[in-house]
Parts: sequence; structure tokens; C-alpha cells
Amino acid sequence: MTQDVIALTPRMPDVKTLLAGLYAGGPDLRVNRAAGGSVVQLCSDDGQVLVSLEAPRYVQVPGETGRLLGVDASADGSVWWTEVRAVSTSGEAGRLAGSVAGRLTAVLGGTTWPRNAAHTGVVTVPAQPSAPTASSVAGGSADEGGSGDAAGVDVLTARAALVIQDRPVVAATTWLTDVLATAARAEREVQILTPPGTRLTLVARTLLARMPARWVVRDEECGYYDGLSGTVLSWRDGREDQGGRFRPVTSGPDDRPRIARAFAAPVRAGSASADASVDHSGGAGLGGGEQQVLLSLRTVHPATGELLLGGALETAWQVLTGAPPAGWSTAEPVNLPWSRRQLTELARGRAREGLPSWITAVGHPERPALATVRVSHTPLGVEEHITLALGYAAGEVPPVQVLGELAKALATRHHLATMLVQLREARADLTTPAHFEPAPVPVSFTLGADAVHELGLDHALRAPAPAPPARLGPPVRPALHYTLGDDGHPAAAGEALQRLYRHLKTA
Repeated sequence: MTQDVIALTPRMPDVKTLLAGLYAGGPDLRVNRAAGGSVVQLCSDDGQVLVSLEAPRYVQVPGETGRLLGVDASADGSVWWTEVRAVSTSGEAGRLAGSVAGRLTAVLGGTTWPRNAAHTGVVTVPAQPSAPTASSVAGGSADEGGSGDAAGVDVLTARAALVIQDRPVVAATTWLTDVLATAARAEREVQILTPPGTRLTLVARTLLARMPARWVVRDEECGYYDGLSGTVLSWRDGREDQGGRFRPVTSGPDDRPRIARAFAAPVRAGSASADASVDHSGGAGLGGGEQQVLLSLRTVHPATGELLLGGALETAWQVLTGAPPAGWSTAEPVNLPWSRRQLTELARGRAREGLPSWITAVGHPERPALATVRVSHTPLGVEEHITLALGYAAGEVPPVQVLGELAKALATRHHLATMLVQLREARADLTTPAHFEPAPVPVSFTLGADAVHELGLDHALRAPAPAPPARLGPPVRPALHYTLGDDGHPAAAGEALQRLYRHLKTA
């Protein structure tokens, strides 16, 4: 199993310190660079990658180390995060990663995660380590495969890039986003293999949903299953096209996928499922357990030189939590203090190259909140596609009473096009476990003024919503805010949203 070790140091690892870490394997290992020079690799004589050392990231956002690594690894102040990843090419690769990280903290101070992985000894690596095959990882019979490529993949076939992660939380790190992008260009599916207790950050789950990727969970009963759908999986060799990868196991005359027993939702104290069976169609009501508020909104701005992005996200954060975002970044850990100016500069630079921008933002530790933002230039202007999630512990009441206020602020000040707000029973820490979670329940939908004008005000007002929509902004060109129901009737709220969508599409 792959072993990641992270060095958390108060000082930046300089060249001499990094060299000391790289000598953890003695003078016989080769040093390569990958990912445009941002990754340093320790390799055996025959070129097998043993350890990948990521470029250090200066994490200035409070609570990020605790969010991704747990309370024991939480740092009080800013910290340099240096990730050392051992691929599965040798039984000694994990110890080698521990020595690299241990040497960094021995010189610079700080700690490592996991704490017991760090040491400073020289690790002797066999001269010709054997690379893992698909059969050694997944118990199959194929002899294809091979070691990690330049991105640190554990098993590579013509159709899939298999990544093994043995950590409690899988985040959308710079390394993982690079693996996803590289695999997509090669028309490969990324498959992340984890133990059953692993969870995904909301950002990682969002990326996996948008890319050709699959979360594979190891299970004692069925072998493997998809952590997001519960579908039982098995490794298929694909000898005819060298396309070995995990694929669904089907059964019955209609080849329906099997669902792993481990995917069943656990009974949680205080939730609706504690008193009734869970309806996998999404019809379970919201109880008093942990909940999430989910916002999906789109803004369309005129493309001017004075445009400053991030205003809609900042306003939503301020209205719902009482504070602006704490930080932003293009990957996890989120390392930069929140800055609309810097976010805009990044988007402008990528726009000059004809590329969209994708960033993530995080809130303060006392209120779990995460967002992703995709910025792109379209014929309509500069568009922001924003998803924002906030977590609430059992007994806390989500602030649905301020949604009208938020909708008005976004519609009148930030060029809101659409916003959908939903509630769901899910973890307050915003991570995704490898078991079923009820579908979100729609709470409200808002149409911006331009969208209402294009559809026709009379048509939009006649929408079959549970209550007449609230008019926001100028009476002659208003935005409309539709309330879709209360949390006691989730099925009715879902049907109301579908009726509303159908009506608006007929315009």
C-alpha cells in the first residue's frame, strides 16, 4: 500500500535541506524532475520511481492542516507543507518517504504526518525493485501494467491510471489534479483505490465527478466497490486492448449492477434514518442530524477592465456565516489568504491563454465551508460557476431564513443569473464517506433580472411554485426568488423544482 508522508515545518525547505532529505536513500538513487520541475523524484538505477517530493506549499490559512490531516496534525500558525509520496514499487519505498520527511523536520523543526512515520536513517533499496502489476494490486490474473509514470501513478494500463491512497482524507492536491489532467489527455480513467474508512473532500469529489475517474474502495466482503455509487467492482484484464481497469459487476438478465452491502447508510443518532428506513430515491426527510447547505449559482459579468471577481462568493459567505472566506487556492491544501484581486489576476492571466480558471475557497475553522469557482469567458461575458457548501452539526439550524436577503444582494449587486439552494443530510465536515447519503432537498431557486427579462416577466410569474415568487430589485426589471417547500416534505420540494424547470423551459 502506498505511504504518503507530509512534513509540516515553520521554515521553508531550502536547497541544502532538500538535498539532505534526498540522500535518505544513499548515493545510489537517481534524482529526476517531473511536472515541469515542481516534483522531484527519487528513482532506482533502472528508472523505477520510488518517492516523489512535491514543491513545498506555504499554508497561511487557519485550520487547513487539521481539516485534511486531523486534529493531531493541526498547526497553530502558517506552515510549510511538503508532501512526500512513496509509490508501490518497493517494500522500502514507504520507509524512504518517512526518512525524507523526517530529515526535513530534523533540520527545520515542525512535525510530520503520520507522526510515527518520520525517521532519519538511510534506507537501502533493492537494486532492481519489482513494479506492481494489476494482479498484485487487485488480485487479478493480468500481467500488464507497470509502475508509476512521471506523475507518480501506481499502476498504468492503456485504459486506466490506478492511484493507491492510504490516508483518512483524499484531497484535490496539486499532484492529484495533475494526474487527472494527464490521464484525461491520454484518454485514461483515473481510479483511486482506498481503504473503506477513507473520505473525499468536497473539492476532490467535485473533480472526480467532472473527470473520467472512479473511487474504488477495498471491501472484505465483496472485494471492491465504487465509493460514490456502491456498485460492486472487479478488475478486468482487458487483454484484447490492454485496457485493464476496475469495472462494474453485473448480474441478472438485464445486467443490473450489484450494490455492495457496505454501501448501506449507517444509522446516525438524531437523523431521520434512525427512525425509518432510508429511501434510496432521495425521499428521506431531513432530521436533526448533521446537515449541509448547498448553493449552486452562476453570475455573468460584462467583460471590462474594472471587473473584480469573487464578489458573489464573498457576499454569500458573509451573509451565511458572518465572515468572508478565509483562503483560496488552485488546489488543496488551500494556502493563500482570501484576495479577490489575486483571484482576478489569475483568471485574467489564464484568459489571455484562452483557458478557464478553477479555484477553491475555504472558510474559517469554526464554520465548515468550502467552495469551487470556475471562471470562463463566453459570448455573454465573464461567467462564474460557483458551488458553495456549509456544514452544520446536529442541533444547529441552517440559516435558510436569510436566503431571500442573499438572493436580493446577489441579484442587485453581482449580476446573478441563477441560484439553487438545497439541504441534505450529510457530514458537517463536508467530506464524503464511502456509503450512501440521501439526495439533497431543494429549498429555493432564484432567477436573475436578465434571465427573467429574457423569459418574460409574466411567464416567470406564472410558474407553478408552492408560493408566488418574491420580486427582487427594480420593479420594472426584477429578479425572482422562488421558495420550493420546507424540509418536512422533501419529495414535494423536489417535484416543485421539476415543475418549475419545465415551466421555465417552455418560454
